[in-house]
Amino acid sequence: IRDEERGYNKNLFCIPKHYEEDLERVFIPHGLILDRTERLARDIMQDMGNHHIVALCVLKGGYKFFADLLDHIKALNQNGDKSVPVTVDFVRIKSYC
Repeated sequence: IRDEERGYNKNLFCIPKHYEEDLERVFIPHGLILDRTERLARDIMQDMGNHHIVALCVLKGGYKFFADLLDHIKALNQNGDKSVPVTVDFVRIKSYC
C-alpha cells in the first residue's frame, strides 16, 4: 500500500458496531484478501508441480490465513488434474523478551 493511499470509505462496508468509532477507512477489503489468498494457492500448486507440500503455520496470529490458504489448496487438489499430498503442522514461537 502506497503512503498516499486513502483507502475506501468505511460507509461502503458492514462494520461491526464495536469498531465504528475506531475505524476511519478500509485499506484492504476482505474480498480482495480472499482473492489474493486464492491466487497464492494457485501459484503454490503451480510452483510445486507434483512435489509433496509441507505447510507450516506459525501460531497463533497466522491461523486464519493459513486455514483459508489450505482450503483453496484443498479445492484445487480436489478439482484439478493432479492431486498433490499436503502435510500440515504447527509451530508456536515465543516473542523476544
